[in-house]
Amino acid sequence: MKFIKKFCVCLFILVSLSIILLPIVNADEKNISNPNIASPSALLMDLKSGKILYEKNMNKKMYPASLTKVMTAIIVLENCDLNEIATVSYNAVMSMSPGYVTANLQVGEELTVEQLLYVLMVGSSNDAAIVLAEHVSGSVEEFAKVMNEKAKEINCTSTNFVNPNGAHDENHYSTAHDLALIAKYAMHNEMFRTLVSTTSYKLPKSNKYNKEDRLFNTTNALIMKNNTYYYEYATGIKTGFTTPAKNCLIASAKKDNLELLTVVLGSGQNNQGLSERYLDTINLFEYGYNNYTITEVIKSGGVVQTTNINNATRDTKKLDAVVANDISVLIKTSDKNNALLPKVHLNEELKAPIKKGDVIGSVTYTTEGIDYTENLVANNDVKKSRTSINIFILLVIVLFIYLYLKSKKRKNKNIRFKKRINRY
Repeated sequence: MKFIKKFCVCLFILVSLSIILLPIVNADEKNISNPNIASPSALLMDLKSGKILYEKNMNKKMYPASLTKVMTAIIVLENCDLNEIATVSYNAVMSMSPGYVTANLQVGEELTVEQLLYVLMVGSSNDAAIVLAEHVSGSVEEFAKVMNEKAKEINCTSTNFVNPNGAHDENHYSTAHDLALIAKYAMHNEMFRTLVSTTSYKLPKSNKYNKEDRLFNTTNALIMKNNTYYYEYATGIKTGFTTPAKNCLIASAKKDNLELLTVVLGSGQNNQGLSERYLDTINLFEYGYNNYTITEVIKSGGVVQTTNINNATRDTKKLDAVVANDISVLIKTSDKNNALLPKVHLNEELKAPIKKGDVIGSVTYTTEGIDYTENLVANNDVKKSRTSINIFILLVIVLFIYLYLKSKKRKNKNIRFKKRINRY
């Protein structure tokens, strides 16, 4: 009987522990498992380093629809002043097929580049894209050439643009990876960041339009408060849709200094009628923030290495090599407590004098296959030893005496030789 009681008590304890520990194990597995993505092509990238944290058919050629406008916007920003005046052409108004979004621009209407960029990126207006393309390059065809040149410059390998707005064309295509590279590049521009985070914009009256009823709301539900798909950490960027391309989205988000970029292409709706492009994007962001973090490895001024300078004074020969700027790295959450070892490279033959703040080498921390490198600078002055100066002076004096004596000896030899000649 006592044995049975003890057995029951032990069994009860084991069952209780398994119930307590099971959620913990499941939570860990949930954190590290890949997200469930319905879209046929998708990508998650760390915006700062460009490291790809998740991908699904990221190199598959797809139709980008209005995601094309990301490239259009950055080319315009790099080639135009925001206050420049662009004139709406007949082609810009009349070339759009029915069903494509327009801003109701008028032939001959004069608008600033800045106004057109807001209309382009907030309202996703296709006529605005054509006006901007013609303003920059004279024609849509010439602008497309600039777009493709820029794509190659950004290291895109499977992209071809034929228009500035993403209107469907069999030869107009890209990939999730290439679009991520384009968006990452564009996010270095502060005005671009402002454009893609704006939720509404109103065009003022113009020379051809006497009303202020052209109001544009963002097509990106992630940044619209009170929307079903609102995501509190989202910061932009651009939606896209055509019937062949289906629903597309490039999105960005920032949480605790970790800035992420997502691309989803060819999305549809799930069984409940919900948009997969938003559900997939939010799942990608949550996967990134649950499994990765930004960790500060060392602060600016932190000592990485101390080294002795040979020709320095006794009081200053010890030189502290400190990091010039803070170093923060992307790391898996599960590894955040692991120490990272630095790789230090000091300049060859460091010699006094050295001034505080002089660059004396570099330090590199490597994690997740990414190298984070910063300059190392001197944390203190290193003065040249007088002994070494005295030795140098002494060597100069010895050399001078040697050359003097050698010269004098040669002179005396010449005098004796001349005397011998005179005897004859």
